[in-house]
Amino acid sequence: MNKIFSGKFPVYSYMYTLRQFIRMNCITKGDIDEFVNLVSGKHLSIRDIELLAYGYFKGPDEFREQIKSGNIAWGLSRLKDRTANTTACTEFERQMLNDLEITQKYMQRVTCKIKDSRFKTNSFYSQANLLAGGILRQMDIFTKAVRGFYGRSGQTQSHLLSS
Repeated sequence: MNKIFSGKFPVYSYMYTLRQFIRMNCITKGDIDEFVNLVSGKHLSIRDIELLAYGYFKGPDEFREQIKSGNIAWGLSRLKDRTANTTACTEFERQMLNDLEITQKYMQRVTCKIKDSRFKTNSFYSQANLLAGGILRQMDIFTKAVRGFYGRSGQTQSHLLSS
């Protein structure tokens, strides 16, 4: 809060960018405080902070470690290149990127919500059990496919988040 009140971090970015991570993705207040401390006072635009926040909280561990090491310019250039390069993608490729983004979002949400103690009814548990069983049956095939795709996509020059 000191960084926000002293003007080193934009209130708008805290209210409209970072708070959504607390509500939806099981990001702790400590994680948010750490991010604010890492990027405060760097004279970043609201858009740059938003890009960095998405990379930091939703991206790979390697990206997060680069930001923690102070390589903010590196992170911004990777994310801006990725955003610019999305327009060069075909419609089919943009759809796949969207599918991957949605998959990541809902995997994070389910991972956090599944621990909630508010689930009580037998009706919920019987339906959830059927759905969870279906997911588990697909998990190995899905994991193998995503690992293969990750390997193939990481071998290209456009692999933006590698060191």
